[in-house]
Amino acid sequence: MEEIEYLGETIYRWTVGASTYLASPRRGARLMNWNLSYPDGTFRDIMHWPDLATSDAFVKARGGNPILFPFSARTFARGELHKWVAPSGKTLPMPMHGIARQGAFETTRVDKTGFAAKLAPDPSAQEAYPFDYDFEVIYRFQEKEFSVELRLSNHGTESMPWSAGHHFYFTIPWLDGTTRADYSLLIPAKKAVRHASNGSLDPVEGHSRTESIANPSIVDRIHYKLTSPVVECVCKQDGSRLKIEIGTQATPNPGYALVTWTESDKAPFFCIEPWMGPPNAPENEIGLHHVGPGETQAFSVTVSV
Repeated sequence: MEEIEYLGETIYRWTVGASTYLASPRRGARLMNWNLSYPDGTFRDIMHWPDLATSDAFVKARGGNPILFPFSARTFARGELHKWVAPSGKTLPMPMHGIARQGAFETTRVDKTGFAAKLAPDPSAQEAYPFDYDFEVIYRFQEKEFSVELRLSNHGTESMPWSAGHHFYFTIPWLDGTTRADYSLLIPAKKAVRHASNGSLDPVEGHSRTESIANPSIVDRIHYKLTSPVVECVCKQDGSRLKIEIGTQATPNPGYALVTWTESDKAPFFCIEPWMGPPNAPENEIGLHHVGPGETQAFSVTVSV
């Protein structure tokens, strides 16, 4: 592990065998890039990171893994966008994807195995999520896989709702000479929905267990009621793959969700996103989890190649 300068700031680089990881623990606990080197001098870029001109573009950069907390995507309060109704009954603000990706984190551990960082809520974050808590992001790096754990500890006297997630920007296609049509995605889900403009979830009929990455109908689609924790993207040309394991149980929590999204058919990335539940969890109550007073909950994901 070493410190390096990036756009006038300090970030960290880990070299673990053939893998290199770049991350900024303090800026949103953001994993930025993961690439794998081969003996012939070539490499595979697994986690996409764009070229940025200034550090101001960091928060909204289309790359790495923005952390979505306490809720993923858009929330509504009786039809009002970017609001949510807290257990107290009070309507509160809630930015798109929550308060973590743009938040400042305190680094609690940086060593050769990875890092841990704790959210330091600013006044706007405290207004949106007014609880007494610690939210930690914990990364562990290995040569051909990493794990990331989101951990929420409740230090208050009331139950806290949450439905966090990850926004992985994967480099797909990853093999020279291939297109998205050369990649298939295994999604072991019983249900598929889309997030409607009023915050509700519209059912999707006819979704398949195996989909082509080139299929436009999987863009911005939410899958849940997973029958297996393992989601795989496979290159049909050489059999290389990307595997995402959601949670730690053989049968995932029924609320856990897998979201597929990309910016356009020309984008150098395709997002395969494990979430604790579909969007607008406080209102739809699917994938909404509660941490009682004095309790800690965790959401763990492992990505491997």
